[in-house]
Amino acid sequence: MFKIGPHEEHILSVFYGTLLGDSYLEKRSKNVRISFQQENKNVEYLMWLWNLLAISGYCTNKRPKLHQCIGARGQIRFYYRLNTYTFSSLNFLYDQFYKDGCKIKRVPCNIIEYLTPLALACWIMDDGGPVGSGIKLSTQGFLKEDVILLSDSFYVKWNIKCNLQNTGKINQWIIYIPKKEVYKVQYLVEPYMVKSMLYKIHK
Repeated sequence: MFKIGPHEEHILSVFYGTLLGDSYLEKRSKNVRISFQQENKNVEYLMWLWNLLAISGYCTNKRPKLHQCIGARGQIRFYYRLNTYTFSSLNFLYDQFYKDGCKIKRVPCNIIEYLTPLALACWIMDDGGPVGSGIKLSTQGFLKEDVILLSDSFYVKWNIKCNLQNTGKINQWIIYIPKKEVYKVQYLVEPYMVKSMLYKIHK
């Protein structure tokens, strides 16, 4: 169990897990908020996040609204966005993920301390998916040294052996969990996955 300031373990697990995925931190004056965004097809997951955070007092109890924008090739994209309230007590997260004022997310050097089954479930729901008989985590936004740190953490914490795979672009790497290790991931995260996201772990 861990707790930082007023934040309970399950809330921190959600924050760390989603920050390894697509969510991001925004500095607003001297406070910080977390922003989540999901495509319309992932509405169940986004509403699960909203319900959890609203009940815990981290965001408004008003249901997130559907937005639209023009995407690639002029296609209309539909998405939901959710922002937490701003908290000075979340500044430590900003300092961990945006080191030395850098605008690009980095993986905290002590991330292994915060990798719980719930954090892993959120990470997979946020930015993971099935590839063949395995599971990939889209880590191409991180530096290779950060991806190696994450991969090593899987092995140290859960004895899960991952592979680093190049995306075909310079300095872009993803984590691939092979078929023989998938059952370990399923055991850890299935209790926390929303139903519509179970396909990401081959369930």
